[in-house]
Amino acid sequence: MRASSFIGMAIGIAGLVAGQALAEPPGFSIVRQSQSANISELGGEKGGQLEACSSEIGQYCIGKEGGARACLTRISDKLSGECKSALAAPAPVSTVKNPVPRCAHSPLCSTTRGGGKPVVDRVVWNQTTGYGFAYPFALPNELHGGMSGVAVDSKDNLWAFERNAPGQPQLFEFDSHHKLIRTISPDVIGYIYKAHGIAVDAADNVWICDADGSVVMKLSPEGKLLMTIGTRAKRGDWDESKGQHLLWQPMDISFGRNGDLYISEGHADESPDDVDTPDPANIVGASRILHLDRTGKSINQWYGNSWGPGKFTMAHGIAVDPRNGDVWIGDREQYRLVVYSGEGKFIKTLSMKNLTCAVYFDRHGELWVATGNDGQLIHIDRDGNVLGAIGKGRGRDEGQFMETNFMGMDSAGNLYTGDTSVPRITEMVAPRR
Repeated sequence: MRASSFIGMAIGIAGLVAGQALAEPPGFSIVRQSQSANISELGGEKGGQLEACSSEIGQYCIGKEGGARACLTRISDKLSGECKSALAAPAPVSTVKNPVPRCAHSPLCSTTRGGGKPVVDRVVWNQTTGYGFAYPFALPNELHGGMSGVAVDSKDNLWAFERNAPGQPQLFEFDSHHKLIRTISPDVIGYIYKAHGIAVDAADNVWICDADGSVVMKLSPEGKLLMTIGTRAKRGDWDESKGQHLLWQPMDISFGRNGDLYISEGHADESPDDVDTPDPANIVGASRILHLDRTGKSINQWYGNSWGPGKFTMAHGIAVDPRNGDVWIGDREQYRLVVYSGEGKFIKTLSMKNLTCAVYFDRHGELWVATGNDGQLIHIDRDGNVLGAIGKGRGRDEGQFMETNFMGMDSAGNLYTGDTSVPRITEMVAPRR
């Protein structure tokens, strides 16, 4: 691994991070890494054959050659009894079929590079914000899958959205003292094939996105299902001329100042290749933004699925600027943020040094981006300048993340995020004045 350090040029207007003025952006290091598998890819999520080994996989096997089984076999003396039993058991037959196939033929699908591991250069920003790290949430025993994301309501209660096995709960509410106060039963929301975006609206309703299940759901603050947009396990185009209201890979959701809904769709190489399919309900197969009113009635939609000004190959994260209603889109693998007006008019594209997995405006209107596998949350201005960063890069140690994603802030300025590959919630404790 090699690293080199660079110091960015001073910016004209000082940024404000945690109450401290910054005259210049933080420096950063470039860390060259092999692109290693996460726990899910290694077979360690809840519901996989090696679910009892999730702890050992996360501790010993991330980035190791040969996958989880080979790694666990090499360290058999370190395994728990449950993990040893799971390792020795025959492979189970899955009873749940994911309704969304992997992308295969589109030019946006990823390709193998000579059979070896791809090498990536990750930008890791220096820690300048003074945030600390805490892990105060005692997750239920059945939790073993990655924590897709979290959101905080007006009472400082935190909602956590987790990837779990059929029959297990996937949505939880913790109070402001980090105590679990509500578990949403699968009887309410069904099985979430791929837990993805989560957000809380101005009335403290909770919205969740099932990327592979093709639905977005709205729940009351008490956890009652109020609305479902889309049809479960039926992906397709939203076509008002046909009265057809289907979703295609919903990733995230955000809210306009008047309560309008913006749903981002499209996971690039993880999305199905549905262009010109024989299914008349599903022929577009393009990353897009749906603009609906608060009742779910269509207002507008616009498309990406390309390169160039105003385009995006995926819409992994989305956030509406509370100051002017602009819509910010995180086009993850293209390392860019794409900005539109609330009416769908292209404004600008910002090229970033990091993955742009989730986009978030905090309670003060400040802009944050989760950098996913780069393992940080970065605070930026509206020109894309980095003002500060939280997180020590990719990993499982304190202050590290395998994959940061959807986040929230409480009234004290503390930030929270899950980890798509690790079953934990991190509190980033704001420095006290």
